[in-house]
Amino acid sequence: MTVRAALVLHGPNLNLLGTREPAVYGRVTLVQLDRLIREHARRHGMRVECRQSNHEGQLVDWLQSAEREGFGGVVFNPGAFTHYSLALRDAIAAIKVPVVEVHLSNVHGREEFRRHSVLAAVARGQISGFGPQSYLLGLDALAAAPAPARRRR
Repeated sequence: MTVRAALVLHGPNLNLLGTREPAVYGRVTLVQLDRLIREHARRHGMRVECRQSNHEGQLVDWLQSAEREGFGGVVFNPGAFTHYSLALRDAIAAIKVPVVEVHLSNVHGREEFRRHSVLAAVARGQISGFGPQSYLLGLDALAAAPAPARRRR
């Protein structure tokens, strides 16, 4: 089974893309990134919806409703929540749809605190360091991979 509809979630501060630390995150704005994501999905026959929130609870709500809304997978850049949000970790563990964690920068080559993800153990996989391409690779991973039996940790 391949994913034909995906939800793309952008976490806190990603609304500032293009102006926030462009040496780290690039000059592509969130509007431009969402356009790239939609074009990539369309070329691959996938329906996609992009959403951004600075609020942890809103992201939890969207994760929990993904399957009910008809999404077969989620591409998720949780931003700073990556490192400490047990609420997001538990939401990902509780849902049936696969979640691919993505990051624009190479989090493993940055500050020590950025190298640990509390979400990675329950995510389908993690892609980082490829700028906007990280999101496109996340969509490709969802589209191509069969749904595995999920392990809970």
